[in-house]
Amino acid sequence: MSVISIVVPSAGESISEGILSKWLVADGTAVKTGDAICELETDKATATVPAPADGVIKQTVNEGTTVAIGAVIGSIDKSATPTAGAAAPTAPSAPTAPATDGPAGQAPSVRRIAAETGVDPSKVEGTGRGGRVTKGDMLAQAEAPPAPPAPPKPPVAAPTVTPTAAPAAASGPRETRKRMSGIRQTIAARLVEAQHTAAILTTFNEADMTNVMALRAKYKESFQKKHGVALGFMSFFVKATVEALKAYPAVNGRIDGQDIVLHNYANVGVAVSTERGLMVPVIRDADTLNFAGIEKAIGAYAVKAREGTIAVSDLQGGTFTITNGGVFGSLLSTPILNPPQSGILGMHTIQKRPVAVDDKVEIRPMMYLALSYDHRIVDGREAVSFLVRIKECIENPERLMLEV
Repeated sequence: MSVISIVVPSAGESISEGILSKWLVADGTAVKTGDAICELETDKATATVPAPADGVIKQTVNEGTTVAIGAVIGSIDKSATPTAGAAAPTAPSAPTAPATDGPAGQAPSVRRIAAETGVDPSKVEGTGRGGRVTKGDMLAQAEAPPAPPAPPKPPVAAPTVTPTAAPAAASGPRETRKRMSGIRQTIAARLVEAQHTAAILTTFNEADMTNVMALRAKYKESFQKKHGVALGFMSFFVKATVEALKAYPAVNGRIDGQDIVLHNYANVGVAVSTERGLMVPVIRDADTLNFAGIEKAIGAYAVKAREGTIAVSDLQGGTFTITNGGVFGSLLSTPILNPPQSGILGMHTIQKRPVAVDDKVEIRPMMYLALSYDHRIVDGREAVSFLVRIKECIENPERLMLEV
């Protein structure tokens, strides 16, 4: 058969469709087997679709179209010749980060910020992989203070002119309209679906971070030397979450039709901010890991986030999620569930506040905690007790070490 169909590949469990966000090769171009020919966006990640054979590509679906898994989006003609002007690639293309030498090679977020702020990406020093300019680079450049103005020139005598008209209004549009990206549309739909299908309720507590901060300060250097990773706050909260999930397994469950499924393991998703938005890579079997194992897993995902290499498989299979709005300064929030999970823990910024300790007022580093849960499967008593268990583990970190 000289014509081979290009089919949308499976993108993982629970994903039935995606958006053909971008063709990476022009229509009529000669490609080789395995070349990345287009990008497929899902609500979890962006994946590249490889060419199934050598030949000339024929596109039958436009960019921005929602396509089902298994749908035909084009074809490869083994016997055709390239269209005039469509040169064959000299080497297989790889699903790496976009180049930064022109607008077409820049990430969508970089192009958007450039359009909104007027910052020229070609004049920004990139910190991404291969010198790529990232969203963070553009925002930092846009927020940087302007260069000091040149000293004024000596006044020159000139005839006095009486103004006859008001100065012109500042140039530029008063509004900017842009189409939501495919992945943003999907995320929006899933968040609304979560609100409509689950009975979401949030309970709050606060934790005194004094002991955790003291323990971390005491052992961070020796921990770094022994394990090769830094000792962060997140590993304490992952361990505390695991202990709470063991004590209150309903929070680690999900509803499947008329059944309740309780997981006898803890795959804890940790929300991370990336150039493409918020993603939740999963620390698998967190209940079997020590502090070093958790920190190494978090560190590996942080590298992938910076390099834009988080895969769909990294985001699947979570049973519970932790999100830390505190890194952005959030004092309190009500996180939304990550379906089909039944619980999500919200961490917040550490703030020194006066609290009563042994009938005395002391200034302590405090953190508000929030647990959003699905009231269909988790009762209020369980939810409150779950959050109290986390609070106890954080305020008495030796319990985490001894697992008591």
